[in-house]
Amino acid sequence: MDMNDSKRFDTEQLRYAAWLHWSTLAGFLMLIATFVAYVFNILPPRIPLAKLPQVWSLPAPEYLKVTGMPKGWDWITMLGNGDLASFLGIAILSGCSIFCIFAVMPIYAKRRDWVYFAICALEIAILVLAASGMISRH
Repeated sequence: MDMNDSKRFDTEQLRYAAWLHWSTLAGFLMLIATFVAYVFNILPPRIPLAKLPQVWSLPAPEYLKVTGMPKGWDWITMLGNGDLASFLGIAILSGCSIFCIFAVMPIYAKRRDWVYFAICALEIAILVLAASGMISRH
């Protein structure tokens, strides 16, 4: 692609792509770092490896009770455990679209393109509400 080809893309497309690139890279690197920390026992696991085969076959409610694993977003308080630290990379990857949409909103505001701005705000609100767990049954 030569320099003139980039003029075919809108500013918001380029910004979205840049944010998508960097946020997915950050999530991927976080997954690698937390995996290395888990494998080399830099962050000790919440559930010892020897105990895993005993609890894998349990129904979810019993598994949570026996292991003391967190429910919902409570995993955030346990990022010091190697087997839960990888959730951070997963959360970053899951939130990439939110970061990207938020990044293009100033472009729409500057253009006074309030319809696209409102669509972006609504998308973010729906994604955050879905991620919060407030609309799911537990």
